[in-house]
Amino acid sequence: MKAAILGSSGYVGLILMRLLAKHSEIEQIIPVSSSKAGVSVDDHDPGLGRDALRKTDITGGKLATLERAAELEPDVVFAALPHLKSADLCAPFFGRAVVIDLSADFRIRDEVEFEKAYGVAPPRPDLLAKACFGLTEWNRTALRTAELIATPGCYPTCTSLPLIPLLEAGIIEPDIWTNAISGLSGAGRSAKQNMLYVERTENMNAYSPGTQHRHVSEMKQIFAEFGKTAGTGVFFIPHIVPVRQGMFCASRVILKEGRTAADLRDCLHERYGAERFVKLLDTRIPETRHVRGTNRCDIGFHAEDRSVALFSSIDNLFKGAAGQAVQNMNVRFGFDEACGLSDEGEF
Repeated sequence: MKAAILGSSGYVGLILMRLLAKHSEIEQIIPVSSSKAGVSVDDHDPGLGRDALRKTDITGGKLATLERAAELEPDVVFAALPHLKSADLCAPFFGRAVVIDLSADFRIRDEVEFEKAYGVAPPRPDLLAKACFGLTEWNRTALRTAELIATPGCYPTCTSLPLIPLLEAGIIEPDIWTNAISGLSGAGRSAKQNMLYVERTENMNAYSPGTQHRHVSEMKQIFAEFGKTAGTGVFFIPHIVPVRQGMFCASRVILKEGRTAADLRDCLHERYGAERFVKLLDTRIPETRHVRGTNRCDIGFHAEDRSVALFSSIDNLFKGAAGQAVQNMNVRFGFDEACGLSDEGEF
């Protein structure tokens, strides 16, 4: 099978290259970069091994143009492109390949909410209803026949996975307060003054707090669709810290009258006990290093009376982006869901 990666020069594109290089069902990789077309794949990313270099023989071992990628007729296209640009650049592939988009262009189905989050109308409103939301553990049935998959953002993935089953079961009140921490790679690879080493080292801060962050609309959609709780209140406070990658979320929730921490634990185990890429720690608190380089989400909790702190941790570049996209591809094409992905973290 042939896979194209649009945006191969970004962090997510680099991770996709590595995952697909080790994927037994991917025979050829078409790396695409509009800004670096013609550059040798090996020169662009000297860290790649033989598998990646061999699989890019289809482009002569070079980063290809968008037009060349379309000529090569990939079976699946991963779009690791900037928000509000991805939909247009993916246009040559709609109806010709399965498109797995990692931008926000197709995540929010409501046009009003999209404009509220991103300040402009969605670039392809005609496709919003057709896009399958790629939160894998919660949307497998729809993923199996999808032609356009919108991979969730890293913050919504990490925040939502522990909360959805509890909302769906009616165990907690529908008012969520989340503190979330992200590594620097969550801001992308392009040069930004506030991401310089001298700006970020020995420094951490919150930004876009409360309901201001663009991912809040995405989370509310997730809770309404999968948690069956429309109107969930979300107060979200993201932070950035001087680590390369990783994400940690702490959500404060209130148990409903008559519910206990044991009910919460049982609910999580009933829903995720058989999931390959969700690890339940019960009262142990997750750590980012244990999920680094994996497609895993670790979940723990701490309860005091009816107040509960829910903890979750992912690698923002893997389960929060490239890994979940590959997991979605595996479901869509009927491959082993874990093919090409790891659940073994660092020690």
